[in-house]
Amino acid sequence: MSGMDEGVRLRAYIEKLVPERPPEMQAMEAYAAEHRFPIVGAPAGYLCYQIARIAGARRVFELGSGYGYSTAWFARAVQENGGGEVYHVVWDEELSQRARGHLERLGYGDIVRYRVGEAVQTLRETEGPFDLIFNDINKEGYPASLDVIEEKLRPGGVLIIDNMLWGGRIFDDADRSPATEGVREATRRLTTDPRWITTLIPIHDGLVIAYRR
Repeated sequence: MSGMDEGVRLRAYIEKLVPERPPEMQAMEAYAAEHRFPIVGAPAGYLCYQIARIAGARRVFELGSGYGYSTAWFARAVQENGGGEVYHVVWDEELSQRARGHLERLGYGDIVRYRVGEAVQTLRETEGPFDLIFNDINKEGYPASLDVIEEKLRPGGVLIIDNMLWGGRIFDDADRSPATEGVREATRRLTTDPRWITTLIPIHDGLVIAYRR
């Protein structure tokens, strides 16, 4: 069996291990598949939920939230942790409104705070600290976002960054695009800075999990 076949089997196996999601979340997954809209997917979303539960997160900030799929996982964790708030931040008003509909139907209307604007600037303007920050902005912006994240994330808090395998482009030495270099630089900084304890988990498109000392 080829490595590619094994990879497909592994992804399918991991997918089956995720508990069944509510119909609203299944509809969000179906929309993403039909329209090729990038979401973290069920296995990575479930991991984000688990980490937020382990961390006891009550205040979560998402940099780049799409139409609220990852937000739903974090909101579930915050609700089960006793309540709090999750910031959903996107540039696009239509996406924000779509997310509001999904998340209210899921029962998270009292937890999610909606912001429309540039994500890093919105984080800069929002009072911290946060227990968990999720980063899924344009990849060339990853390195510059780290200073703001470190300022707003409490000691003992968790940073999760999506797309850190970047579709394999990080392995192509000839790829010096701003996005690929942004992923590489953010990875280098988080894995060499003693203020962070960092692991890259090869699920979905690679999630970096970083604990702030």
